Amino acid sequence: MRIAFAKPARPNKGAFVVTVAEGGKLAPTAAALDKDLAGLLSGAIARSKFSGKPGQTLTVFSAEGRVVLLGVGDPDKLDANGAAALGGSIYVDLAHSGEKEAAVVLDLGGDTLPDLAAHVAMGFGLRSYRFDQYKTKLKKDDKPSLSKLTVMLDAHAKAKKLHEIEAAVAEGVAFTRDLVSEPPNVLFPEEFANRVKGLSKLGVEVEILGEKEMAKLGMGALLGVGQGSRRESKMAIMRWNGGKKSDQPIAFVGKGVCFDTGGISIKPAGGMEDMKFDMGGAGVVAGLMHGLAARRAKVNVVACLGLVENMPDGNAQRPSDVVTSMSGQTIEIINTDAEGRLVLADALWYIQDKYKPKFMLDLATLTGAMMVSLGEETCGYFSNDDELSDKLKAAGDAVAEPIWRMPLGDAYNKMMDSDIADMKNAGARWGGAITAACFLERFVNKVPWVHMDIAGVAWSRKDRPITPKGASGFMVRTLDRLVRDNYEG
Repeated sequence: MRIAFAKPARPNKGAFVVTVAEGGKLAPTAAALDKDLAGLLSGAIARSKFSGKPGQTLTVFSAEGRVVLLGVGDPDKLDANGAAALGGSIYVDLAHSGEKEAAVVLDLGGDTLPDLAAHVAMGFGLRSYRFDQYKTKLKKDDKPSLSKLTVMLDAHAKAKKLHEIEAAVAEGVAFTRDLVSEPPNVLFPEEFANRVKGLSKLGVEVEILGEKEMAKLGMGALLGVGQGSRRESKMAIMRWNGGKKSDQPIAFVGKGVCFDTGGISIKPAGGMEDMKFDMGGAGVVAGLMHGLAARRAKVNVVACLGLVENMPDGNAQRPSDVVTSMSGQTIEIINTDAEGRLVLADALWYIQDKYKPKFMLDLATLTGAMMVSLGEETCGYFSNDDELSDKLKAAGDAVAEPIWRMPLGDAYNKMMDSDIADMKNAGARWGGAITAACFLERFVNKVPWVHMDIAGVAWSRKDRPITPKGASGFMVRTLDRLVRDNYEG
């Protein structure tokens, strides 16, 4: 999808999008056009239910072509997130209209207009995402006709520069969506690692560990998960060195279970196809690294992805097995479907032990219990550090990705004690998301840490303003904002 910026002008081809405030008040460009068209626009508003609410659209055909009235609500209350949603609305309205191009004039006034314009463009781009390469018989009507949006405003050069940053982050979101959307026969651990290697073209240093290397490091927890699969487990370590050499890095860790059958504790058949996105945490971390590198972020970042398949063959891990993690702590396997925390245990220990980061943040599609708690609208997270937690919450609010802090505590932690090992990998039925977080806390060695359980938000079952149905890329923008607002030099 091509996006351009230009001075306000009436386009000589394609759709022309003009803005309308709440109550049907035409913006200056819309009012001038309405005058030239002898009241056609205002007349259409009067005869419709269109009122200028945010995201509302009304199409009017004139001798000059297609005019789309775009509701913006109260212009004085329009923020970056609302602007992004407007961009999504433009795409939805025109994607299959037959128009190849569209131009939108933003004449809303205010010093923030260039930033709003950049976010309109970003929202348009994010909403236009499609994953259809496996559809061999797409009908012509199924393919979007629209391929270009021009955002028009006086300060177009400034808006373009701001958009370059947002577009880099959006590329990261798209990278995450691609990874999460891929079928598991295509995206298995080795292939995931290969795609991560591609980030080297952006300047990311990438190292891939195989099973022999991980065995030498003592990663018995991670390796136990993958021992039932014919696919070799991998660990991908990525480094972006955009800060000073002396700067302590920040760290992100992702659960990358490329397919999760549950292992010997096998899942029910119904819905198992969803387990292709059990690598969603690793997908978000990969997308974040793509975005940070693409926008040349001035920060040092290290990231780690634990990439495995959880399969139930004759060599698979069994309930009652005991494994030894890289930390030296032993784990009794109660349920082989509680596998993601085993992957993260070794990855977290490896990162804190080798790189000594300022903080660690892990992401994982970890528990159904989190979905029971918060549904598919909000991401629950846990932290051992109030300051880090507050920064993360502010970042989520800033990009309209809702997150909510959940509790930790000794009472929950004790539920993970084992009778024969240092701990067990699954607790009682209740508080499953919390006990999983308590398990992970045993591997962070008191480093400031956040665990994000993205089980409910990694995949969207419905279209949203800037997210089409499917892989969401949820948290890439939040984490980029966390870095941008707090850790860049």
